Amino acid sequence: MTGPVRLSFGSTRSVCPECLKTIPAERLAVGDTVYLDKTCPEHGRVVTPVWRGLRSYEIWSGSRRAVSSPVSVATDIAEGCPRDCGLCADHRQQGCCVLIEVTSRCDLVCPVCFASAGRHGLDMPLAEIDVALDKLRAGSGQVHIQLSGGEPTLRDDLPEIVALVRAKGFDFVQLNTNGLRIGREPDYLAALVDAGLDCVFLQFDGVTDAVYRALRGRDLLAAKRLAIASARAAGVGVVLVPTLVPGINTDEIGAIVDFAKAEMPTVRAVHFQPVSYFGRNLGSPRGEDRITLPEVMQALIDHSDGTIRLEDFRPGSAENPVCSFSGRFAVDRSGHFRSDPEPLPGCCGTGVDEAADRIEWCGTAVSRSADVTRAQRYVAGQWTSTPVEETPAGLEAFDAFLERQGRRLSLSGMAFQDAWTLDLDRLRQCHILVAKADGRVIPFCAYNLTDRSGRSLYREPST
Repeated sequence: MTGPVRLSFGSTRSVCPECLKTIPAERLAVGDTVYLDKTCPEHGRVVTPVWRGLRSYEIWSGSRRAVSSPVSVATDIAEGCPRDCGLCADHRQQGCCVLIEVTSRCDLVCPVCFASAGRHGLDMPLAEIDVALDKLRAGSGQVHIQLSGGEPTLRDDLPEIVALVRAKGFDFVQLNTNGLRIGREPDYLAALVDAGLDCVFLQFDGVTDAVYRALRGRDLLAAKRLAIASARAAGVGVVLVPTLVPGINTDEIGAIVDFAKAEMPTVRAVHFQPVSYFGRNLGSPRGEDRITLPEVMQALIDHSDGTIRLEDFRPGSAENPVCSFSGRFAVDRSGHFRSDPEPLPGCCGTGVDEAADRIEWCGTAVSRSADVTRAQRYVAGQWTSTPVEETPAGLEAFDAFLERQGRRLSLSGMAFQDAWTLDLDRLRQCHILVAKADGRVIPFCAYNLTDRSGRSLYREPST
């Protein structure tokens, strides 16, 4: 009797989950599942599912790969990836979205938290944020800024920080939040919007409180509704961001989409993030503890009653293709989807084209990857409450334009890598970065990488 077909999709390098030593790895398909297979000389073999769906993997992995050099190099190559991040000359993509962790404090102590944030912690001083923004602008050019933490809304001076980001010339700023304060204090969110906030990235794990009790430690659905109501009143767009954990909320994928449709046009998108095992989510995950991107896509297809197809989703372009998927849809009055695609998907589930751009920064011409630049422009149009698009002439056409804009919804997903799934070929194409006060920018998956015991290469303790 023959076993399942085994196919190799090439070799790469990864890390050992026990010691984070860099080791060889192979992408290996067995049956319909693609695994990352690696062996540490000291701690043994680890085989982890990274993609369930051979057909889609062949499409995604065979798609166009955008590669470009960082705008500037801040660190030398010494130990090799992933230990020389800053960025080093071996990195293969420019920054698109850069996180600034303005605090390590949080008003929740979630059982699942990549930052391991808690009640106690430190705020990044405003003077350090000022310097970090200057270095970021000089070293990376025009990037999208995401204010993150911890929980950034614990800072009373957050509107001042938003205004500072704008004053430095960055043209898109979003807030990564659990939504508690902006729901309780609509005037606080209004002040953020007045200061220049473009978008709220709202932690939103499901439509039942049982999900929030399991993942966040308390009932939160009512608080999420209040946050969306505040955003509606403030006129700012919301992206719902579910962390998907098998056995807890993967059966609510369709219900989350239905919730998003009911909250349009305030809710502009749903950005699914399969759980990654770093930070405060330790242990040794089993295969059944993971949900992969094609499984998320299939859940969306199944829920749509045939109005969404696999072909309506596209791989990442600015990032490594297998890191993400995205699709943009028009939603009719019956709630049915119709694909409404842009060009190639890129940054954070966005659209890009192929032409190169040059941008003037401080009197110096800086080459920017077209994949990143066009991706940023798309995000500014799709994830904000006022899309940046040409308005057609005529009253009838204008009414149709407003209707169309209010009935659009993006569905996307991104698979962040942990010590079990880390593929250094993917990491080198990362364009979601974390800014440090010393001017370095660290790829998100490297910054949050922890071993089985919670030890990190880059993230400092939150307390």
